Amino acid sequence: MTLTDQSAGTLLQLPSQPRAAVDVPPGSVSPPATGNTRRAPIDTRTAGDSGTAIPVLDVVLPVYNEERDLERSLRRLHNYLLGTFPHPFRITVADNASTDSTLKVAERIARELREVSVVRLAAKGRGNALRTVWLASPSPVLAYMDVDLSTDLAALAPLVAPLISGHSDLAIGTRLARASHVVRSPWRGFISRGYNLLLHALMGAHFSDAQCGFKAIRADVARRILPHTADNEWFFDTELLIVAEKCGLRVHEVPVDWTCGADAGVDLLHTALADLRGMGRLIRDLAADRIPVRELRSELARVYAPVATAATLP
Repeated sequence: MTLTDQSAGTLLQLPSQPRAAVDVPPGSVSPPATGNTRRAPIDTRTAGDSGTAIPVLDVVLPVYNEERDLERSLRRLHNYLLGTFPHPFRITVADNASTDSTLKVAERIARELREVSVVRLAAKGRGNALRTVWLASPSPVLAYMDVDLSTDLAALAPLVAPLISGHSDLAIGTRLARASHVVRSPWRGFISRGYNLLLHALMGAHFSDAQCGFKAIRADVARRILPHTADNEWFFDTELLIVAEKCGLRVHEVPVDWTCGADAGVDLLHTALADLRGMGRLIRDLAADRIPVRELRSELARVYAPVATAATLP
């Protein structure tokens, strides 16, 4: 288990080891803005110098005061990955300055399950947690999901498969596809659809569901675009996707079955206002060229070599 306060940089314990469509067809991909952006497949034959497997997939669970539900969700996710995912994996609990026993619960489980690690952050914020953990992860495929596992885990394989194959750069779950089955209040559904329509109209977005807490990205792409994201909270998801599309990256969408859970306690008004402020700031940043879109587009349009692992190193 690795437990680090990323803000302080203190190691606490060494490792034990179709265009704005609401009804999106399964497996749809937003159109790339530049020629051939297909990546080389990821080499999944990963092994470190010490013989320890490098996880192909790192699934991050951002948490804040989740002492009641964390253990159940961790064990469920761990069992699911053990039984279905054919490659080494890691589950990283990103504790966002919890004030209850969340950290203790996570540490206890990590001592028992070698695929679980814990990162302690001194500041709250989903965006901050994902950016910090993803940039530090050795895994070639990075994902995150809500801690209550609102999204049916059966969608995990379709989410990461196009990233491993090189077909896509990012993959997102969408609750707004015809094939999706969603349990939530009509009001929340209305707000979600309205928000995504605003993104289509004002920012030219092609993806259908910005805020679904079920996403994955290739690490080689993440290292290039994450430093150009600024939001540390809920708008991070939207900013990441907008920047990715502006840079011509392929965004794969997976219809998901989803039950309202993790965001049930979210202050919708506060979050909506923060998202609107984030949209305004991002529009200004793009207009002022504070995000080097042209340079990133040119760099990311190249076909990368396979992700380097011990199996491909001399």
